[in-house]
Amino acid sequence: MNFEDGYDAQSGSQNVVLEQLHNAKRMYQFYLDKSVPHSRERWIALGVLIILFMLRITFSQGWYVVCYALGIYLLNQFLAFLTPKFDMSLQQDEENKELEAGEKSDEFRPFIRKLPEFKFWYNAVRATFVSICLTIFSVFDIPVFWPILLMYFVILFLLTMRRQIQHMMKYKYIPLDVGKRRYKGTAV
Repeated sequence: MNFEDGYDAQSGSQNVVLEQLHNAKRMYQFYLDKSVPHSRERWIALGVLIILFMLRITFSQGWYVVCYALGIYLLNQFLAFLTPKFDMSLQQDEENKELEAGEKSDEFRPFIRKLPEFKFWYNAVRATFVSICLTIFSVFDIPVFWPILLMYFVILFLLTMRRQIQHMMKYKYIPLDVGKRRYKGTAV
């Protein structure tokens, strides 16, 4: 072996593997970046992935714990998506102080999410893909009485959404935007 030129047969093969891994990561990021403006297609792909997962669970009649864990994770992500990044009660206290001082606050404050839409989609796709991969291994097929898990998930969903809706009504914000409003009329 020639150590003077810094080449080792073993490290040379490792460098090739690391280079290929780096190229794969770069291509993955490239296609991920290209998917950013196509939100409708991204969400449709997620829907198809979730349907495939649910079909896998239904036909195999197993992996209910994996399904429950995915449901809890997606619920947690959805709540972070609906929650504002900044504490609304602190903002309301600041507005009350300004009104008491006689200042009028007409400043536009946009709704900023705790979890942006793209990260919500990305985390949901990753979690669903991991859940599909977990259904390949029988070690994750833990026997449980699934109606109890379903009932617990529905109760948890209803309680958390009720609390979130009450928070939205209390601080008067709407976290879902459906796009720019379009007005009928003549274009100038």
